[in-house]
Amino acid sequence: MTEADRLFARFPDFIKEYIYRRGWSELREIQTVAAKVIFESEDNLLLSSSTASGKTEAAFFPILTELCEKPSVRDGVSVLYIAPLKSLINDQFGRIEELLEECDIPVFHWHGDVGASHKSRLLKQPRGILQITPESLESMIINRSNDIPRVFGDLRYVVIDEIHTMIGTDRGNQVLCQLFRLQRLLSYSPRRIGLSATLGDLSVAAEWLGAGSGRNTYFSPASRTDVHWRLAMEHFYIQDPNERQSLGANEIASGKDRGGKAVLDPGYEFLYDAVKDRKALVFSNSREETEYVTATLRQIAAARGDEDIFLIHHGNLSASLREDAEAKMKDDMTRNAVTCATVTMELGIDIGRLERVAQVGAPTTVSGFLQRLGRSGRRGNPPEMVLVFREDMPLPNTPLPQLIPWELLRGIAIVELYGRERFIEPPSIKRMPLSLAFHQTLSVLASCGERSPRDLAERILSMPPFSRLDKEDYRELLLSMINSDHIEFTERKGLIVGLQGERIINSYKFYAVFKDSEDYTVRCESEEIGTITSPPPAGDRFALAGRVWEVKEVDVPRKLVYVKGVEGKMKISWPGDSGEINTRIMVMIREILFSSDTYKYLCPNAAERLSAARNVAQATHMDRDMCISLGGSSYVLFPWLGTRSFRTLRRFMQVHSSELGISDIESEGCCYITFKAKGDSGKSLTAALRAIIEREGIDTMSLVRASESPAYDKYDDYIPAELLRKAFAADRLRTDEVTLRFTKEGGGL
Repeated sequence: MTEADRLFARFPDFIKEYIYRRGWSELREIQTVAAKVIFESEDNLLLSSSTASGKTEAAFFPILTELCEKPSVRDGVSVLYIAPLKSLINDQFGRIEELLEECDIPVFHWHGDVGASHKSRLLKQPRGILQITPESLESMIINRSNDIPRVFGDLRYVVIDEIHTMIGTDRGNQVLCQLFRLQRLLSYSPRRIGLSATLGDLSVAAEWLGAGSGRNTYFSPASRTDVHWRLAMEHFYIQDPNERQSLGANEIASGKDRGGKAVLDPGYEFLYDAVKDRKALVFSNSREETEYVTATLRQIAAARGDEDIFLIHHGNLSASLREDAEAKMKDDMTRNAVTCATVTMELGIDIGRLERVAQVGAPTTVSGFLQRLGRSGRRGNPPEMVLVFREDMPLPNTPLPQLIPWELLRGIAIVELYGRERFIEPPSIKRMPLSLAFHQTLSVLASCGERSPRDLAERILSMPPFSRLDKEDYRELLLSMINSDHIEFTERKGLIVGLQGERIINSYKFYAVFKDSEDYTVRCESEEIGTITSPPPAGDRFALAGRVWEVKEVDVPRKLVYVKGVEGKMKISWPGDSGEINTRIMVMIREILFSSDTYKYLCPNAAERLSAARNVAQATHMDRDMCISLGGSSYVLFPWLGTRSFRTLRRFMQVHSSELGISDIESEGCCYITFKAKGDSGKSLTAALRAIIEREGIDTMSLVRASESPAYDKYDDYIPAELLRKAFAADRLRTDEVTLRFTKEGGGL
């Protein structure tokens, strides 16, 4: 008997029947590994394998087996499943509920869209599996602190899904704090299981997963498997009348021209042809772009007389609209459906037989690319993605750096990095999560009541995310919170939540540690459409859910906007973060730009655009020097560094601008820095930078001005400015790659 057969034999009959119904002939490797670790050790477990490889089943088959073999003798949730998205919880709820049809283990889900009656059933008799978001778990710990030992009285396992979205973020660190607080209330440490398809450094991820648990964390090194993808990248100049640019993806593949010019926009018409008559997802990198793409595809459908099959999915839409999109994508009876989405559809939702994924522009990360690509190709088919790039036609006087198609190059670099090296960005760990420390200080006092300063500091600083936070820095934070009345002393010299702290805690938004906004709910008659940040006045129009709405009335006290639907399309803007780019991507962009390699997945326009960019790079000698003259006293520097290192270099140049003989320093993303130079300072810039770095190194604190108060995270506005400057220097600047770049001949890295 093989090891897989031996482990399979231990599964109860309902799990075996579940496996048989799906036609699985044997356990997959990851399922065998998971069962062996869970059955034969007390370790935590990190499972990382490709999308649709059966990670969820790998974790739950042996967990459910143990629950059946050792039934609980008392009330209490046995398995806590934490996921970053409501949609992911809804999807997994249905899958696990189906798995549990034949046994007596209930499953509950708990988030903002779940009804009170469902939650009440769990609280009345807690048992089985609870699926929850970090925000709902925070609410439970604060508001039901005394009841936690009963609700989680049988807690054996904590499963954290899509942990790559958690590591290094305040939200992920919040989860670690919650688990540590649960352990304290339960007086023991449940086993932890982490799931992800895209982890760059498994050892760092395993250390993060096990932090504070007191257990070893087992992980299996990712095996290098062959990549089988169907990829196509095409590029378009906006409003170019070139007939060839009106070809659809299928016509390009077959060499056939449909014989007409683009009706609206060549890039969007290409995208339309790539996904019409299919079940597909169209990803964009922002909610604004997702709204605009959805409206444009609907406009093209109307112009051609086609059926409108386009749906939309992002975080500002109502639950009913999101769930409608998910249901139609999962429904095998719905043949054609296209959902335009952001990251909300990127994670592990199983939407069945998805035929194709499209992407407008390039993802920011290799991880994001793999997650999005992995939405397709399930159930035996290879993943399939079409990437569409659009840019303005360059004018005769367009500056050199804007002649380079940076987004197209990033798309190629991401594909090549994973295809050649299986590179995925390693997680980064915050050293000074001050906003979270502010939040958890209030949360602990709200749930536990009065605490002495010593006891409060011990509770906070013993949580894993604050292991690198200096005691004096936390003391300064506490003093600031006392002075601002967020916390206050009692007559017994204990600390409790102050009046200003109460105002923060009493809002439901307190449970989330990510930045949010004061959103207004949009309603059309009885239907909830979604939310917007700033409501226009009555009579004005805005876009939401892929449609245009005219404002009928704004109810400011209740934060409601009443609208009616109108024809047309518009853009809308939400605050957001564009994300960080890893230096390895920029280095690969450089390699692609200066090589003569061809890429089979480039369609004709994209291949032509790459060739033109290479000609520009060669003609301007970008391959010989990082610093290029733009004429007169204007220069451009191409440092080929990722976001944090690029930010560090730009600030270093500003601090030393007088010595370097430069001024008017400006940048675009992390692609290039333009500046003015005195005399020959531009020609000798790289040598001058090297000399300064070799002489005195790079002190990150010297790069943060004393007048700055760099607030990025949710509660940074309440943090002392000096602490914010220290945190910025520690967590948003990086010196090692800059040093390597400028202290090795020809550029390091």
